[in-house]
Amino acid sequence: MTPPGDIAGASDVRCLRPDRLELGEGIRWTDRGVVLVDILAGRLLAADGDPGNPLRELARLPHPLGAVAPVAGTSDTWVAAAGTGFCLLTPGEAPRPLARPEEDAVRPLRMNDATADPSGRFWAGSMSYDADPDAGSLYRLDHDGTAVRVLDGITVPNGPAFTADGDVMYLADSARGVVRRHFVDPVTAAVGSSEVFVTVDDGSPDGMVVDVEGAVWIAVWGTGTVRRYLPDGRLDRTVRLPARQPAGVCLQGDLLHITTARVGLAHPGADDGALFTVRVDVPGRIASAYVFQEPVPSLREAS
Repeated sequence: MTPPGDIAGASDVRCLRPDRLELGEGIRWTDRGVVLVDILAGRLLAADGDPGNPLRELARLPHPLGAVAPVAGTSDTWVAAAGTGFCLLTPGEAPRPLARPEEDAVRPLRMNDATADPSGRFWAGSMSYDADPDAGSLYRLDHDGTAVRVLDGITVPNGPAFTADGDVMYLADSARGVVRRHFVDPVTAAVGSSEVFVTVDDGSPDGMVVDVEGAVWIAVWGTGTVRRYLPDGRLDRTVRLPARQPAGVCLQGDLLHITTARVGLAHPGADDGALFTVRVDVPGRIASAYVFQEPVPSLREAS
C-alpha cells in the first residue's frame, strides 16, 4: 500500500475474475469465505477457489437481494435482506420468510445493504426503487426473527458497518452524500445519539467496512475510488479503480475486495461491474454471524 495520504493507482488493483455484475454489493468475508450479491438480479455469489475462476452462484431469488450474513450454528444457511424484508436462505431449499416490514408500504420498497453486528443481530436498510427522498428506513432483525424499525427518513441507506465492540454503527445515506456515526448500546441494541462522520461532495458513499484500527473504508459511487477515513473523519488513503461505480468493500485479512456496478451506465467500460482486489497494510476482521434463536411455541400454540 502507498504511504498515508498518497493515492494507489489502478495498476495496484487486481481484477482476475471474468464476471461483470449489474449491481455488485454486500461483499463480506465470512467463516465460509467471501460472498457478495448482484442485488437487482437477486443472486448470492461466492468468490472462492482460484481468484481467476468465475464467481459461484449459491442462490437466486425472484426479487432483489441486498446482503446476507451467515447464520451461527449452521454450515450453509444465511440470513438475507431481500425483497420487502428478511428470510433465511439455504442453497437448494425454498427461502424461509422471517419478516416483511416493507410489504405494505405505500410506494414499492426493497431491502438494500445489511450486516450483522458483533452481538449477532442483523441490520438492514430499505429504499424505494426510484430512490424517493426520505422513503427508506433502517431495520434491526432481532435474535427471534422480529424486525424493528430503528431509523426512518433515509433515502438510500448503505452500510451499516460496526466497530469491533459494537458500540458504534456507521450508516450512509448515499443520496445525501453523508455518513453518520450512531452510538449503539451493544447489550440492548438501542440506538442513541449520532453525528456526521464524513460528507462526500464528489460522489455517493456506498458500502463500507471497519478495519482493526477503527478506520472506515468507504466505496464512493461515481468517483472510481475507495477511501479510508480515520476514526476522527480525516481522509487517510484513496484507492483508484478502472471502474466508475464502486459499491461494496470488505477486508479479507489484508486483502481489500471491492465490488462495482454497470447499472445506469450508458456505455459501461470493460471493467465496470468487476470485482477488484488490492493488498492493504491494515487488516480487517471476519464478518459477524446472525444468531437466530427460534422462539419456542407455547403449550397453547402447540396444541
